Amino acid sequence: MSAIPTIAEAARLIADKKLSPVELTQDCLGRIAKNDSSLNAFLMLTEERALADAKAAEARHMAGTARGPLDGIPIAHKDIYNTAGIRTTAHSKLLEDNVPTKDAVTVTKLAAAGTAMLGKLSTHEFAMGGPSFDLPWPPARNPWNPAHFTAGSSSGTGAAIAAGFILGGTGSDTGGSIRGPAALCGIAGIKPTYGLCSRTGVLPLSFTMDHTGPMAWTVEDCALLLQAMAGHDPSDPGSANRPVPDFSADLSKGAKGLRIGVVRHFFETDHPVSPATQKGIDDALDVYKQLGAEVRDVTLSPMAEYHAAGSIILTSEAYAVHEPWLKTRFNDYGELFRDRIALGGFITAAALFQAIRRRRILTLEVTAAMADLDILVSASQPGEAPKIDEVPKWGNLEKPSLTMPFNLTGFPAMSVCTGFGVGGLPVCMQLIAKPFAEPTLFRAGHAYEAATAWRQMRPAMAG
Repeated sequence: MSAIPTIAEAARLIADKKLSPVELTQDCLGRIAKNDSSLNAFLMLTEERALADAKAAEARHMAGTARGPLDGIPIAHKDIYNTAGIRTTAHSKLLEDNVPTKDAVTVTKLAAAGTAMLGKLSTHEFAMGGPSFDLPWPPARNPWNPAHFTAGSSSGTGAAIAAGFILGGTGSDTGGSIRGPAALCGIAGIKPTYGLCSRTGVLPLSFTMDHTGPMAWTVEDCALLLQAMAGHDPSDPGSANRPVPDFSADLSKGAKGLRIGVVRHFFETDHPVSPATQKGIDDALDVYKQLGAEVRDVTLSPMAEYHAAGSIILTSEAYAVHEPWLKTRFNDYGELFRDRIALGGFITAAALFQAIRRRRILTLEVTAAMADLDILVSASQPGEAPKIDEVPKWGNLEKPSLTMPFNLTGFPAMSVCTGFGVGGLPVCMQLIAKPFAEPTLFRAGHAYEAATAWRQMRPAMAG
């Protein structure tokens, strides 16, 4: 296969009997065998399972019983998603031999859609501590330059998609863990509205801020994956009981008429971004104007207020999850995770409840700001990927996070590649929509991708 297809392209070729799911999966496996030793995207490769899934999908297509656009598409799961009979470690020594007996609900849904599962992907330890070099497995590296960081915690998913190892995959996002790797690896990734996708069977970090969602090469592909993942789950207390829309329905509508608000102070003042990131956002706004969108600036509270409330809630809830192990197996955690999580033991009840109160006020603020808007625009990472061995231990506390505001508020948010900066490394923007307005978010992201050439550029190793 000369070029790596998107999910949408592969689905059309498979449906037309011009591409075999088995050959597509074999192509991915061949690319993994050739290149993953330099990227460490996979913690476990399930080659036999993948080929069996692909053969079953091919048989359905030949029999005229295909399950939809994902039938036969190679994917993999972040290693906090439980997979029955397949090791699930959270990239931690504590779960080195953990083999679940039941799939996560979203894993079951994607399998039912016919995907071919290639394995389990690297993450930051328990979706928080990374990049760490003192764990049983090394951290994932960036396909654009393996000396550089992927961001986290869905690090293996970002790397594997950018490198063409898989066409799509699962991530989780508590403070930016889908959008960060999507940004630094130059792909698309969406943190859906809180409650849209089940978290049952996904190892928790923060119960009120965890989101599950898809990552892929394009916005359109994320829409196709989310179609299979979304839906009410009675076993998840945070799950929203509402109909699932057609996430691809508005893709072809373009940007004309969209009302876009730019939270300029987030990325120009509160956490200034790199010149290439700034240029990428400015150029993207020009594209939207040329496409017929209305663009205007929006002012919210300083990003530090969102970050402070989010960090206090996240760290407190994560500490509550891990306290039993922290008291008995403290040194079995990697240094980064245990030191970051231990801070939760020192947060007072007063601080936590003030953060919860502030969360409500800030959520109402974003709701009011978006009353006559369809989309907000910000940055999702401050710049190009740093070198992996130069990521500061407390970098998550030094400056306010560009992604945290939308975990705190639960609004859907997506990272989209806007070009390349220093060293040929990707830069990005973040698009935000109103709760459960994912079709509008996909519309805006797809309109931008269709108007630019960035999706034609792959890392050299993905050629």
